[in-house]
Amino acid sequence: MKINQKKVKLKINPTQKHWVGDGFHVYTMFHPAGDMYIHTTPFVMMDFAPPKHFPPTDQKLGVGEHPHRGFETVTFAFAGEVEHRDSAGGGGIIGTGDVQWMTAASGLVHEEFHSREFAKRGGDFEMVQLWVNLPKKDKFTKPRYQGVKARQCPLLNPVDGVSLKVFSGDYAGARGPCETFTPINIYDLRFEKKAKFKFEVDDGTTLIILNRKGETIINDEVIKEHEIAVFDRKGEEVFIECEDMAELLILNGEPIDEPIVAYGPFVMNTREEIMDAINDFNAGKMGTLVETYK
Repeated sequence: MKINQKKVKLKINPTQKHWVGDGFHVYTMFHPAGDMYIHTTPFVMMDFAPPKHFPPTDQKLGVGEHPHRGFETVTFAFAGEVEHRDSAGGGGIIGTGDVQWMTAASGLVHEEFHSREFAKRGGDFEMVQLWVNLPKKDKFTKPRYQGVKARQCPLLNPVDGVSLKVFSGDYAGARGPCETFTPINIYDLRFEKKAKFKFEVDDGTTLIILNRKGETIINDEVIKEHEIAVFDRKGEEVFIECEDMAELLILNGEPIDEPIVAYGPFVMNTREEIMDAINDFNAGKMGTLVETYK
């Protein structure tokens, strides 16, 4: 059977960073405005905070209490530490190579900061936060929290000079520890030297690749550092070439072809559901954080 290459549909390289709170200096790589979600589903939004040095401080740096409903936030720590707490009882600290997968679903409030120990000692900080949509049938499920350490994720060497860590889904029979509501494969792919690497995804699925570091050629398209490639759903084969070192985050998922309405911290299917979310939050129905970060 003939295997068809996936074609790059969009390349996005934002030039303007903005602060989320006072701890995350990010590029918004994509968001659901306009028809972008048609190309990125089930992934709604991605913020990428490239490496930045933070000096030691006694201040809390990050984002205070705020709500979410209807989707999941997934935070990857590539350098530094992120501390999380939510009104559903979830929380923890992730460090370099770890991931937090928070399912907001029916609704909660949470906060995200640099960990206290990281803030005190200072250092380089790099992260990605991804918003993953939930199907309509799962938007009001019970919230949950998954704090996954790097050591829990399978680490493979598919070819010489290339490593691949599996966060969710599977690769070559190795299954990632993060549980998902729809089929999603997320890999941390790294080139340690000049190399070529080929893999396949299911035809009809979404594929997005972030070049965190370095430059690569993916299916004959040059993808620069801090650039993402969004692929056409058609096709299965992905061929990556690297002349030096590179680090990539690979997102592959089954599309959720349902209408969405995204407003602030809520991702629902209708405007009425957005209004319900706002009213429920204002009425305290998403809970509160009793203790404060100190």
